[in-house]
Amino acid sequence: MAKEIERKFLVSGDEWKDLAEAGTRLTQAYIMGGPDRSLRVRIFNDQSARLTIKIGTAAMTRDEYEYDIPIDDAREMAEHATGVIIDKTRYRLPDGDFVWEIDVFHGAHAGLIVAEVELPDEDTQPAFPEWLGREVTGDNRYLNHTLSTTGGVPEETE
Repeated sequence: MAKEIERKFLVSGDEWKDLAEAGTRLTQAYIMGGPDRSLRVRIFNDQSARLTIKIGTAAMTRDEYEYDIPIDDAREMAEHATGVIIDKTRYRLPDGDFVWEIDVFHGAHAGLIVAEVELPDEDTQPAFPEWLGREVTGDNRYLNHTLSTTGGVPEETE
């Protein structure tokens, strides 16, 4: 079974920008969702696509299944999105044994910048860069599925 174990933080500085790889524009539409599961389609730079199923309610660990799908199918599925389609640019920043992914949101979520790091297990403690802000792991307001249903930036980041 595939597991996603990650920690999520708000970003409070710009120092990451000089260290990050080129960004990838992501269009992300949620097709179905509930309190413990979601089904989304994600389009990468308008060239490729992936379908993702996430199941679970734990703060750091969830079951995750991903499948590449034809871009035309993804565009059609996105037309059936529940809520707001998320538009963001994802930057990758390798840091030792870890890779930080920094999401800069656009559109309805403009102003929100979130960093995530995937971990091999919940006990792993990566070094935390100085540009990280408050940890929001387990804060449902910062789940992309929640952002798609609320249509805006959580209050404290505005």
